[in-house]
Amino acid sequence: MTTLKNDRFLRALLREPVDATPVWMMRQAGRYLPEYRATRAQAGDFLSLCKNTELACEVTLQPLRRYDLDAAILFSDILTVPDALGLGLYFEVGEGPKFHKTVRTEQDVANLPAFNAKSDLDYVMNAVSTIRSALGGQVPLIGFSGSPWTLATYMVEGGSSKDFRFTKNMMYAQPEVLHALLERLADAVIDYLNAQIDAGAQAVQIFDSWGGALAHREYIEFSLNYMKKIVTGLHREKDGRKIPVILFTKGGGQWLEPMIATGADAFGLDWTTPLDVARQTVAGRAALQGNLDPATLYGSSETIIKATKAMLDDAYANGEKTGYVANLGHGITQWVDPANPKAFIDTVHEYSAKYL
Repeated sequence: MTTLKNDRFLRALLREPVDATPVWMMRQAGRYLPEYRATRAQAGDFLSLCKNTELACEVTLQPLRRYDLDAAILFSDILTVPDALGLGLYFEVGEGPKFHKTVRTEQDVANLPAFNAKSDLDYVMNAVSTIRSALGGQVPLIGFSGSPWTLATYMVEGGSSKDFRFTKNMMYAQPEVLHALLERLADAVIDYLNAQIDAGAQAVQIFDSWGGALAHREYIEFSLNYMKKIVTGLHREKDGRKIPVILFTKGGGQWLEPMIATGADAFGLDWTTPLDVARQTVAGRAALQGNLDPATLYGSSETIIKATKAMLDDAYANGEKTGYVANLGHGITQWVDPANPKAFIDTVHEYSAKYL
């Protein structure tokens, strides 16, 4: 077993002492990097890049060559599970992901095939094991999945949506059908994340990208309860180390208190939630991750440094010395100058020393 040279990310998630605040960025392997764009062109298209083990490994490692990051995250997509369920994932230029088939009736749910992550998504597991080996213990590797609610929205809508018309119609008019779909997806995500852990993922994150579109009671019933089921079903230890679990509901900072009951180790925050208030709410019961506005990285070095310091001041305002991972409040955008994240990342490491 390769010794992990830098484990501060895992330690912070478990609220153990750290020598510096760990930092990584959601979507850190992405279109803002010219080397990523070149590799994607070599692959031919996005899905082909995800399914090519060597190239998926290459783009995962690219940001680590530029920046002093404390974690790598598997290069893949949250929609691999619905694709493996036979819906036919494809990408329209300028329109995002789409599916050839939708799931809108009780019969559609019943017709979904059996799912086995290790065989149906073997290319993902190959990527995980290859990346883990290539990292050589440099930093931990994060695996991930979409949440059942988020995956369901894409499957019911047939792609991205602004109003979730068909999904919310199902939720209010035929809730039993949506629950049946969410149950299937929760079981699939448990299998999928456990397969990633078996392949070498050292932490996992559940991306509940569209949980914030729900009303309070519906969030608990149709999103959070299924994420709790997933957390309960995950392998939480491998090779003598704990496997931390992060839940990230975009737009969900107001639900931190009920999130605690899921048993997750950490919760991601977008930029709308005051970090000092969030730390008071969780009161040492879980770690937090986030929450710099990704658009901050459009600014000058001085602007980025000022915003990063303010975020860290909030993170440690209550006197806590760990349990915090610096990150953006959502994924880095394709329009960011690749020189700019360095100011964010280096400031996190340097400025946090005053608190640790």
